[in-house]
Amino acid sequence: MSRIQNILDKAEREGAVRRIRPVADQAMAGVSTMDSAATFIPPTGVAAETESVAEPEVPPTRVVTDAHLNPRLITAMSPPGVAAEQYRALRTRIAHTETGGAVNVVLVTSPGRGDGKSLTAANLGLAMAQEYQQRICVVDADLRASLQQRLFGLAEGVGLSDVLTGRAALEEALVTVEEHHITVLPAGSPSAHPAELLGTTAMRRVIESLRSRFDRVIIDSPAATPLADVSILAPLVDSVILVVRAGMTSKPAIHDAIGAIDAGKLLGIVLNEAA
Repeated sequence: MSRIQNILDKAEREGAVRRIRPVADQAMAGVSTMDSAATFIPPTGVAAETESVAEPEVPPTRVVTDAHLNPRLITAMSPPGVAAEQYRALRTRIAHTETGGAVNVVLVTSPGRGDGKSLTAANLGLAMAQEYQQRICVVDADLRASLQQRLFGLAEGVGLSDVLTGRAALEEALVTVEEHHITVLPAGSPSAHPAELLGTTAMRRVIESLRSRFDRVIIDSPAATPLADVSILAPLVDSVILVVRAGMTSKPAIHDAIGAIDAGKLLGIVLNEAA
């Protein structure tokens, strides 16, 4: 029995997510978004990432110097904590995971709402931004139930949906949180047709533009099922992380979510609130 299966057995005995059959070559991780510790399950067959080539500087964006981050963004608010360290461990695993190319654009999703994907995306982005000279952007592509603006304490303004509809330029929508060295692209104005917006050529251009400007782009997407949003976004990214909530996310929901994601793009699973 593999090490991953042993750890999943242990999680099942302790009341966490019921055991699922691991996806081939899948990196698995356990992270808590609360103050409790969690088990990190390292992937197999990892290799060090090659040194990236320097990219052009990011054009001027809106700069916020007094953002009031949500206390649940523990990577920034409580950096010495155990849970924050787990996010840094996840950051390291992503950086050193060989998936046939650089993992620069990462999509974060979950089987359903309430699993903690938005918190995971924000905390992971902040952990990456703490690395020396790393340019990080967190994109709120959940146009149905956006949270990143509130998590980062940003004022209302234009965002991704406004860029996709031509109401704003990308530079106008990007917000740099200066103290934490991270850039956020909020969801923007509510849209009656979010899936259609995400499927436009404009969305592809946005991702390619962000890819060229930042070292890492973390995309907070809607839940994997039953919506079409993830299947629309997945071809545009390098990898997908699935967030499940220990003791809450059902086994059928996990299987459905994995089935909705291209196996070649699924980097791993984050077991949220594992302890």
